Amino acid sequence: MPSAPRPLPSAATRTRVARAAGDLGAAAVQQMEADHQWYRSLSAEDRSWVGLVAQAGLSSFLEWFSGDQSRPAVTADVFGTAPRELTRSISLAQTLDLIRTVIAVVEREIADLAAPGEEDLAREAVLRYSREVAFSAAEVYAQAAEARGAWDARLESLVVDAVLRGEADESMQSRAAALGWGAVTQVAVVVGSTPPGATAPVLTDLHRAARRIDVELLVAIHGPRLICIGGSVTDPIALAKALDPFLGDGPLVVGPTVPHLFAAGRSARAAISGHGAAPAWVGAPRPVHADDLLAERALLGDLPARGALIARIVRPLAQSPGGTLLDTATAYLDGDLGVEGTARALIVHPNTVRYRLASIAKTIGYDLTEAHDAQTVRMALAFHRLGPVSRSTPRP
Repeated sequence: MPSAPRPLPSAATRTRVARAAGDLGAAAVQQMEADHQWYRSLSAEDRSWVGLVAQAGLSSFLEWFSGDQSRPAVTADVFGTAPRELTRSISLAQTLDLIRTVIAVVEREIADLAAPGEEDLAREAVLRYSREVAFSAAEVYAQAAEARGAWDARLESLVVDAVLRGEADESMQSRAAALGWGAVTQVAVVVGSTPPGATAPVLTDLHRAARRIDVELLVAIHGPRLICIGGSVTDPIALAKALDPFLGDGPLVVGPTVPHLFAAGRSARAAISGHGAAPAWVGAPRPVHADDLLAERALLGDLPARGALIARIVRPLAQSPGGTLLDTATAYLDGDLGVEGTARALIVHPNTVRYRLASIAKTIGYDLTEAHDAQTVRMALAFHRLGPVSRSTPRP
């Protein structure tokens, strides 16, 4: 059976409430100033907008209160008088505080305005209407958050694209500042595979994982690769491990840490190159640092990686006294003679070879008795013999 219609206030009550609308609005604003320090700290413009919202709410309530209350209260236009930017000045919690204050004032005053015997009826109407206003406020902030989130995601993608292209211009600086990256330092890039399925939840999970370890994060999807730029990074490998569960299968590569976002292109290029080259190292760990993939990256034609191999491996060995470390590494790797055979080839004692191998590991950080390290040093020696390569050198 349909529910019985709610009793309506008498004409006398509706008239009294309508006549007191201006006084109610003034009393509500006065109460807001008395109760909320943050309201008193608002700019004059924002306070005027809040006052208009409160007055619009009262006017809408009076229109509904004086009409057919069996219909839902129409509160969509209560917040329409204020610009959307007001949601940036006043949080949802503060808005709800204001609603409580206004409702408390109206509820207190309306009992005196209602005709005898209709006090409870008037209070019930206030409570019903305030519930609708609260829902309407939540909807306004939800829409603003969605719009802001979509815009931030677009800005985020533009900043990442600018980093990858090396376009550290003023537009990138302003966009980064809008995302809160104006003063972020210690930046590292992590590149992984894009997981299958919907990507929006993945981006949310990645940002949440970064926040847990107090790292700022910018994310963009580039086809099969997912680019993550971390800021305020103290341990880039720890960042990659935090992001790992939300990325797809395949390599997970960490670029070198750079001072700020405008130098992040170097980290990004190294990480992307490493992501493409990682399959060449069958036993590559996940995550792996891009610098541990210098040999594989050089195979793909990464000239900075090729130069880094020579600078970090060949030059320090060649600078050893008499070049003995370079000679020992060459004989040990190219001859594949082991310690005893290398000792015979160099006409030294086997213990001398063992001592030099330890010195090589200490000097360049590569252990020639470990397979991947040996392969990296062997390729560095080969590239050194080939000599420098110009970027314009034609490929076969």
